[in-house]
This record gives sequence, structure tokens and C-alpha cells, in this order.
Amino acid sequence: MDHQARLDLQRRRRLGMVEAIWGEHKTVEQILEILKDFRAAEELALVTRVDPEKAKKLTESLTAAEFHCQARCLTLGEPAEPNPSLGEVVILSGGMSDLVVAAEAELALRWHGIQVELLLDVGVSGLYRLLDKLERLKRAKVLIACAGMEGALPTVLTGLVPQPVIGVPVSVGYGVSSGGKTALEGMLASCAPGLVVVNIDNGYGAAMAALRILMN
Repeated sequence: MDHQARLDLQRRRRLGMVEAIWGEHKTVEQILEILKDFRAAEELALVTRVDPEKAKKLTESLTAAEFHCQARCLTLGEPAEPNPSLGEVVILSGGMSDLVVAAEAELALRWHGIQVELLLDVGVSGLYRLLDKLERLKRAKVLIACAGMEGALPTVLTGLVPQPVIGVPVSVGYGVSSGGKTALEGMLASCAPGLVVVNIDNGYGAAMAALRILMN
């Protein structure tokens, strides 16, 4: 049986985005072989969901790879040149516990040359914190809002600003909130028209949705 990974090495030229490698359920050996294939093809590589222990082994074997601890991602190669003409994305998090998911989205966008800023801890439990940032937010082309608990931040944001808002439910919270399902269902049931929602903890997916918006 053929266990060789079938890489989409044309994705950047076809769609303008780098193929991401899901790292959580792959072995060090599998990821290493994939990274070597990317390097041989002179393509950028982005590996998501990499824990520190796995990252240590990978960077020891392939010294050109870089681990981004906060985002739990590994990269190989140089990021795309910044392209300010595409506009800026602002990523917001309801709380500091959402940082890992927000950081994954930030890295994925920077890897594609997109100007991006993180605004942390602006959740609805202290709504003034968000309201204080409205003028700053209006300068961005796209907003990504990461929130756990009941996931209200993207709904509130979509009701306040005209830009596209992408909601990312985060698996943070007590009791029924834990696992992110409550945040996901709350965002999907939002009364704010036009809110786009990705899957739980999918910072990379939100970043690629934002990239597609900016490129069109």
C-alpha cells in the first residue's frame, strides 16, 4: 500500500495560499518527510498543531525549520513579502485563553504577506474594552474574532462595524462551554447578518477565509 503523502505543491500558484500540514496526528517521521518534499520543491511549508516535544525533534532533524510556540506551528522557508495593498486584518480575542487560536491565525496571515494585528482580551464581559477599539477596527479590511464561553464577541462585533467578520469558536469555558460547541452554536445562530463562522479552534481556516476575501 502507498503511504506517501500526496502534496498539493501547486496550491500557492493556483489559489495564492500555502498548503498547510496538519501536525497533531502525524508522526515526527511523517512530518519530516513532508517538509523535505516541500524544501525540494522550493515551496513554503506551514505545519499546524505541533506540540513542543514534537517540534524539538523536528527542528533538531531539520535545522531550517522554525517553531512558533505561541501558535503551535512549525514553518520552513521565508514568508511571502508583505503586501500592504491587500489591506490589513485585525484578529480579536475574547480573552487571553483564546491566544493560541488567535496566534495560529496571525502566523498564517503573516506567512502570506498580510499585515495583521492582534487585539487581545476585548471580550463582552467588559464591553467598554471593545468599544474603545472601534475607531481602530474601522481601518481594517477584515476582522477575525476568536471567542470561547458563549462565543458572543463575533455577534457583537458584526453589529458594530461594516467589515467582514469571521468568527472562530474556541474550546475554552466551564461546563457546557467546554469543547467550544456552545460558542460554535451561538455563532451559527447569530442574529447579526453576514457573520461567517469556521470550525472550533480553526485559526488557520479563519486566516485563509480572510485571505480569500482580501484577494478578491
